[in-house]
Amino acid sequence: MGKGTGSFGKRRNKTHTLCVRCGRRSFHIQKSRCSACAYPAARLRKYNWSVKALRRKTTGTGRMRYLRNVPRRFKTNFREGRNSRVAATAALRYTTAAPIAQDPIKPSVNVEYTKLFINGQFVDSTSGKTFPTLDPRTGEVIAHVAEGDVEDINRAVVAARNAFDEGPWPKMSAYERSKVLFRIADLIEKHNDEIATLETWDSGKLYQQVATIEIPMIVRILRYYAGWADKIHGMTVPADGPYHVQTLHEPIGVVGQIIPWNFPLLMFAWKIGPALACGNTVVLKTAEQTPLSALYVSKLLQEAGLPEGVVNVISGFGPTAGAALCSHMDVDKLAFTGSTDTGKTIMSLAANSNLKPVTLELGGKSPFIVCEDADVDQAVEFAHFALFFNQGQCCCAGSRTYVHESIYDEFVEKAKARALKRTVGDPFESGNEQGPQISSEQFEKVLKYIRSGIESGATLETGGDRLGTRGYYIKPTVFSNVKDDMLIATDEIFGPVQSILKFKDHDEVIRRANATKYGLAAGVFTKNIDTANTFMRALRVGTIWINCFDIFDAAIPFGGYKMSGQGREKGEYSLKQYLQVKAVVTSLKNPAWL
Repeated sequence: MGKGTGSFGKRRNKTHTLCVRCGRRSFHIQKSRCSACAYPAARLRKYNWSVKALRRKTTGTGRMRYLRNVPRRFKTNFREGRNSRVAATAALRYTTAAPIAQDPIKPSVNVEYTKLFINGQFVDSTSGKTFPTLDPRTGEVIAHVAEGDVEDINRAVVAARNAFDEGPWPKMSAYERSKVLFRIADLIEKHNDEIATLETWDSGKLYQQVATIEIPMIVRILRYYAGWADKIHGMTVPADGPYHVQTLHEPIGVVGQIIPWNFPLLMFAWKIGPALACGNTVVLKTAEQTPLSALYVSKLLQEAGLPEGVVNVISGFGPTAGAALCSHMDVDKLAFTGSTDTGKTIMSLAANSNLKPVTLELGGKSPFIVCEDADVDQAVEFAHFALFFNQGQCCCAGSRTYVHESIYDEFVEKAKARALKRTVGDPFESGNEQGPQISSEQFEKVLKYIRSGIESGATLETGGDRLGTRGYYIKPTVFSNVKDDMLIATDEIFGPVQSILKFKDHDEVIRRANATKYGLAAGVFTKNIDTANTFMRALRVGTIWINCFDIFDAAIPFGGYKMSGQGREKGEYSLKQYLQVKAVVTSLKNPAWL
């Protein structure tokens, strides 16, 4: 290998320079900057480089497996012997702090669509008002977006009503509707990079997560419901007497939908997919924190041939645009994903207007139960994922980690080590596992809960503070010795805070897991099928993952028990939320009796 390539044979035990921006060893400093990325030399790091450790036959050891999970630019920072622990600590410090210190990566996309999408056109709000949408990495303004309010909601509802009553969409053959949905899915798939960039920029979620997990799931969901469009039908019903009885499954009409900020475009697909497959028209309000991806996809709806007025997208705030949509007398049904408190308000507005039906997917405080026979290493990794995925901003996050007392101490130590290993930084940078929280409000809320955990007597194992000085980054936080009555064990934190609780037996943990107002999801880790069956029936939640977590598919229904919501989304079950059943009875003069 040539000069500057890291040849094992030519540079033993030398001191080289490590660039904290690009991670490369800079052998030539040009004008006090890294020769690879031009980063100032004052920010470069010195390190000793040796191949001795890496040449040893440690392939099967836990240490080598650990090294393989450290980003490439830090693997050569390890040396065997008494200094290895110091080197490991330094590497972890760089993996979490270095990305925060550098300037944020500039997204390679222009924000073109910031107006309301009504009746197939992008239009300004009636008031002319706009509001800023912010970059969670910095708190800086990305763009100013049209602020829809009562008048704009009314314009959108009128467009949707005309499209339903007079337009081609409900009268179109189910096969033709399915072709439009397939085209929408194809266009989203085609524009994966642009959409993923907007979603990451606007929400702070990892680019790789959006591009490789969320958008493929969005495409899958839309194709799933495209396939359902021509398979929705009624039935013939036997009845006493000379009558022919049949049922018709018909679209409800104009559907109002409100989506959250934690999975903006994924929830967009969850909502419009079944609604359109059934022949409804839609007025959808985005979350004010994350309007950009839905507005971009609105353009693709036009390209796919969706008739004017079938889907209308309004960016705005809950107390104005959201309340107007929920209380509108010409909206026939509502679907909402968000907090339980807001869900209560929406139900009240729906009841006090035209008694429209409501589908709600609300908050959760999901238990993640690790039994005494579980594979501890595997359970630690899944529990970590269950809580920290998407910065902990998941309604179904496994935010109460219950661990059997016989393995509790081992689990806590390994959970702490895994959290320390977690890389936090710019969501556009490959290799990072965690980006910033969505907003300053959510950022402060999470830090407040962390302080509450400390004050209430829980043991702070790691984390507990912000990371860096810019943006809304929080250190991965782990608490042990958590009690059921602590706020961190009862409230939905919606952040990277893992609470680990101890239990003695199955009956006890079932009782404690169910002692909450929520009932969205749960995870159970055990090797015993009888134990799994016991938990499966005893836990009062809408979804249970056994020896896994956060497994979603277009065909799997999702929704909660108790105050985690009502109705189901995804799968065949969601279609029922967007259909009405009509019974048709026809008198027969000469019935054909068999």
